[in-house]
Amino acid sequence: MRASLSRPPPNKPLLTGWGGTRGAGGGGPGLALGAAVRWLTERAPHRESAPERRGKAPLTANATAAAAGQGAGHDRPAGHLISSGFICSRRCFAPSQVPMEEMEEELKCPVCGSFYREPIILPCSHNICQACARNILVQTPESESPQSRRASGSGVSDYDYLDLDKMSLYSEADSGYGSYGGFASAPTTPCQKSPNGVRVFPPAMPPPATHLSPALAPVPRNSCITCPQCHRSLILDDRGLRGFPKNRVLEGVIDRYQQSKAAALKCQLCEKAPKEATVMCEQCDVFYCDPCRLRCHPPRGPLAKHRLVPPAQGRVSRRLSPRKVSTCTDHELENHSMYCVQCKMPVCYQCLEEGKHSSHEVKALGAMWKLHKNQLSQALNGLSDRAKEAKEFLVQLRNMVQQIQENSVEFEACLVAQCDALIDALNRRKAQLLARVNKEHEHKLKVVRDQISHCTVKLRQTTGLMEYCLEVIKENDPSGFLQISDALIRRVHLTEDQWGKGTLTPRMTTDFDLSLDNSPLLQSIHQLDFVQMKIPATPILQLEECCTHNNSATLSWKQPPLSTVPAEGYILELDDGNGGQFREVYVGKETMCTVDGLHFNSTYNARIKAFNKTGVSQYSKTLVLQTSEVAWFAFDPGSAHSDIIFSNDNLTVTCSSYDDRVVLGKTGFSKGVHYWELTVDRYDNHPDPAFGVARANVMKDVMLGKDDKAWAMYVDNNRSWFMHNNSHTNRTEGGITKGATIGVLLDLNRKNLTFFINDDQQGPIAFENVEGLFFPAVSLNRNVQVTLHTGLPVPDCYSSRASIA
Repeated sequence: MRASLSRPPPNKPLLTGWGGTRGAGGGGPGLALGAAVRWLTERAPHRESAPERRGKAPLTANATAAAAGQGAGHDRPAGHLISSGFICSRRCFAPSQVPMEEMEEELKCPVCGSFYREPIILPCSHNICQACARNILVQTPESESPQSRRASGSGVSDYDYLDLDKMSLYSEADSGYGSYGGFASAPTTPCQKSPNGVRVFPPAMPPPATHLSPALAPVPRNSCITCPQCHRSLILDDRGLRGFPKNRVLEGVIDRYQQSKAAALKCQLCEKAPKEATVMCEQCDVFYCDPCRLRCHPPRGPLAKHRLVPPAQGRVSRRLSPRKVSTCTDHELENHSMYCVQCKMPVCYQCLEEGKHSSHEVKALGAMWKLHKNQLSQALNGLSDRAKEAKEFLVQLRNMVQQIQENSVEFEACLVAQCDALIDALNRRKAQLLARVNKEHEHKLKVVRDQISHCTVKLRQTTGLMEYCLEVIKENDPSGFLQISDALIRRVHLTEDQWGKGTLTPRMTTDFDLSLDNSPLLQSIHQLDFVQMKIPATPILQLEECCTHNNSATLSWKQPPLSTVPAEGYILELDDGNGGQFREVYVGKETMCTVDGLHFNSTYNARIKAFNKTGVSQYSKTLVLQTSEVAWFAFDPGSAHSDIIFSNDNLTVTCSSYDDRVVLGKTGFSKGVHYWELTVDRYDNHPDPAFGVARANVMKDVMLGKDDKAWAMYVDNNRSWFMHNNSHTNRTEGGITKGATIGVLLDLNRKNLTFFINDDQQGPIAFENVEGLFFPAVSLNRNVQVTLHTGLPVPDCYSSRASIA
């Protein structure tokens, strides 16, 4: 084994990875939803009081599914969270087991700041209350279109709008909505701000008096609405706000959220102060307290057949009641029956027959419902992992705060002890040094606390989005779900990406890299300062730059990003490939090293540590390296006789002399089973080429096998002999001609050498008890040319004979 400094080879075989770490597991929608459920339920107990937690069993995905399968009308076995490839949306989560508080921001209108009321879905996939949508409508003059205004370069409104091409969500031919980059004239009345900070533009003229409700009142022509979240604008068509689909899924989630916030269900028939309800009649759909039930719902007559259930079960039954069937916005009498793939929206039969979707690709509504639920569940899997990492990261940061406090106290005590040992002249300097320590202390605490605050806000937003998505998945309205699923999937992926940009890396270390040098005398007090006298940080192995090639391994490492203590050098250690003790293979200042001469088909463990004058760091994580199963090599021009001629990328050799000359392979073997073949490309005048193995210091100007450094078979056109140390044995009939193939099998497990001609074993086992490091070898003259073939499996005849033995 030897270590050298080099860049990694171009081809990088796969590394096994970190020792002791688990592999990545695959998973479908069930795994994604299960991970989200596990993460949420881990957090749920922290919101319960001690009496509420007492007697509760831990929630698991199977337990949740089993609860959903009992009493909820499921037609699948209890315990099956996923069925037919999609998420069960009726009651897979018990309301009390999934925390919903943190998704409140997802349920509030960006204009009014309150819970959505009759929300509609804008073409940009954002939601807005129907009443708020009317408040932010702006009327544009009929004489000037947005395009002409933009061409003339007239002023824009108070909004800073995006470019027209960037804002277009749908083409005018496909959707009926035209994108609008600005307004022809700004409103004459100043804009107002909603409670949530969004600017609201009053209409240019008051709407005419009408007997219709505000939601159904006609909208003035050329009305324009701008999304308060993404600021994309569009001009309404003749249908006005009725052209936007209603978000029934969001309404259902808000209803469940508001019901979950209620402390107790009240009786609906108490005249004054409503009492807490004790039962609910499923047929009457009314909650009763005990006095009202006896008075208004006696258990006799026709009422005796009514079913009374506990209030909590009655609330769940209300949630699970079927919703109104979704109807098409273009054809109000038609129900959604298909899904347009091009427009990404549910459509009805008339849209396909005579509408703008007639030439578009459509798919079954139910199939797309299942597909999008799968996609959202899979996206939640990654996001739940990020949220779990963020939770653990917050714990780490809080521990860092405590550790910084402890390190600060310890360092101050040490500093005070050193300063008190000096004369009075040192006290003035001591105060200055303490001030520096306290400043460093405050700086570290500020950085970590700021990071905690920032990460907490992001985690709350992520958790709210997760809880909202989980509630959306429960919906049993396919068309309503598909109206918002694409936007939710994009948001989940975007939120997951935001967690992966170094957010979960501490910005500050807990160590105080300060050490007081108290050796100077009184005359050096004014020059007294902190010096760095600590051991270096543990190096980090860079897995993406580490690789193996044949029986060589290239490793790369670096210092941690936040390390401030320099390292003077590094020590690289490898084991013996059999799980034995580690040994040093490199000591130096470089951060990359290639180790040659490893065993083939072996697993090595590698680790690195740093050192300086103060001491040695801890070992890095152990990296597991797997060498190649078979050898790929060529002839070695550096060790060959000068008369050898190479070609074909050093795989083909011949000789310029009539005397025999030796050439070796580039790779040596000391362990395992290895087989290679040589094809005879030219064979003139019946020479005697020799094939076998040799030591690195074999004689190169005589036939292979003439000295004690080579083990060979030499052969002519009729017979062959085995030769070692100039001793000829085992004459065997059968020679070679042009086109013949000679195989060499070196079995270092059994310590023997065997030869083959044209796939048949030539004679008995040629040599036994061979040990050490061997290189493939050939001797030939100008009448012979051979080509090397490597990476071959062991011949079947040898494998069968070895198995019988």
